[in-house]
Formats: sequence, structure tokens, C-alpha cells
Amino acid sequence: MGLKINRPRRGSMGVYPRKRASDIVPRVRTWPDPNLGRPSLLGFAAYKVGMLHAVVVEDRQTSPLFGKEVVRAATVLEAPPLRVLAVRLYSLDPTNGYRKAVGEAWAPEVPKDVHRAVKTLPEKFDLEAELKRLEVVKGAAVDVRAIVATQPRLAGIGKKTPEVLEIPIGGVPSVEDRLKFALDMLGKEVRASDVFSAGGLVDVLAVTRGKGWQGVIKRFGVKILPRWHKHRKGHRRTGTVGPQRPALMFTQPRPGQMGFHQRTEYNKRILKIGNNPAEINPRGGWPHYGLVKGDFLILAGSVPGVQKRLVVLRHPVRPPPKAPTSAPQLVWLSVQI
Repeated sequence: MGLKINRPRRGSMGVYPRKRASDIVPRVRTWPDPNLGRPSLLGFAAYKVGMLHAVVVEDRQTSPLFGKEVVRAATVLEAPPLRVLAVRLYSLDPTNGYRKAVGEAWAPEVPKDVHRAVKTLPEKFDLEAELKRLEVVKGAAVDVRAIVATQPRLAGIGKKTPEVLEIPIGGVPSVEDRLKFALDMLGKEVRASDVFSAGGLVDVLAVTRGKGWQGVIKRFGVKILPRWHKHRKGHRRTGTVGPQRPALMFTQPRPGQMGFHQRTEYNKRILKIGNNPAEINPRGGWPHYGLVKGDFLILAGSVPGVQKRLVVLRHPVRPPPKAPTSAPQLVWLSVQI
């Protein structure tokens, strides 16, 4: 019968519609809740710095290079501590099964920079009254979440306005223990090393690099038509835009927005968590970023987005069964001269 090709469309319908992300801060729809044996935030936020290559000792026993030095591409993220602004409780709505907020308690004072991001915040909060309300409603609570703010002033990106996001608290099944931990952390800082450890896996969520309006060749990889015969109407285009009826068909590649989409990449291994920027700062600083000033992470592989873009990390939603959990042995980083 010859070669038979089934190609319903160019591009994936799993990422449709291909439009700009609604917010540069990634939206997390699923938060895995592993049993950590202690209460903890289930995610963290960091800023992308750049890429390097690292010489590490292969520690996967099934690899033919086990025990040998290999070169891996890696990404550096600067992770200044998050400040816990508030604690919020959720219960299940019996009418529709959705979660709804039933109470929250804010720290008595929030940093002034937070008012840049949230214009409607009052200057001070009545913490005692809010804690009394939480005591009343905590019996019906099924989820405890922390409202946290990044601290870009502590990073090297030259930015003041923080990002405010909501991260669940988990690690233990008891809602009582989660709430107690959250109230203890109210108004305090959480570091990346308190949430993740070197050698562990994380999922990375970020908004990709925006490329604007692009044609079908770059956007979908459509074949370029011959330039020498019977193609007087163009070459970098499709042969047809589809039938008159139905007017719009998903199977037809069309020009449009490319890039600036939210994407999730799974199972990125943490090679290192450190707090000494001298270990990773090049002599002239990182291109398009500057100098790392505080806590940082090194992830194996690449991360979506451009330099200075916010990246959200969470525990892996589907970790591989036999992945190494101990910290890998780093031999050399390409920024070390």
C-alpha cells in the first residue's frame, strides 16, 4: 500500500489556544502533597538567571555511565526568601463540591513593597480578631494555604514590586498541624532549603519567551512550498486555508501569537541549593541578569522563559519510580575559572 501518513494537524491541540498567558506569574492548577513527615510549603518561587554546564558524577545505577563524570546542561535560579503575608483556610462547598475560602489571617504588618502589587491592602490588620474567626471555622477546613510575596529587592534583577501568590501547606495529613505551622510562619521568611533538598525532583512552571505574531512556517513547522513552479501566490504559506464550510477548522495551521505561553516541565532534578553567590557568579556577571546576591538553585536541564522571569517550583506530580534522591556529586561548573 505504500507509505501511509496520518497527520490530523500541525502542532498539538494539548496547548490550544495558542494565545498570550493571562499573567506572567504562573498559575498552578495541581499541587502534589507528598508525605514529608513535617508541615511545609508545597512550592517555591525563583527568578531565572541563566544556563551553564556542570560536570557531575552519574549516580543512576541503570546508566552505562554509572560512577563516571558526565557533562550536563543546567539552569541557575535565584531564590530569595519568600515572606508569608497571610494564612487562608478553605472548606468544601456542599452545593457544588468546590473549595471556598472561609477565613484568613494577615500579618499585623506587611512590607511596603507589597502595597505596590496589591493596592487595596490596608495599612494594618486586626490579627486577634482574625485568629478568633479561624478558631471557629477550622473544624470545617480541608485545606490550608499561605499567601506569600517574593522579595525581588534581595535578588539581582533591579526590581521593587514583588509577586504575590498562594501556595498550599502540606506534608502531613492533619489540618490542625498545617494550620499551626502556618500561623507560626506568619510574617516570617521561608527559604528554598526549607522546602526542597538537593537531589530531589521538582516540576517547573513558567511563561515562555514571547515571539509575537509569527507565520505558519515558524509557528507550526509547515513545509515551505517550491519556489520554481506553480506557486505564484506564495511559498511560506499553506496550500489551502480549508473549506468555505465549516469556516474555522482546527486542523488548519494559521498565523498568530507564538510564545509567551505558560508551560510546565516535569521532573527537573535539583543539582545544588546554595547561599554563597561567589560559587556561581561569573566575573562579569550573568548576561541580561547581573549578579546573584543570595540563595540559588541549580536545576538539571533547561527552564522555560527568559532571564529575570519568575519560575514556580512544586513537588513532582508524577515522579519516576527509581530516581536517585541523594544529592549528586558536582565536580565542576562552567562559571568556575
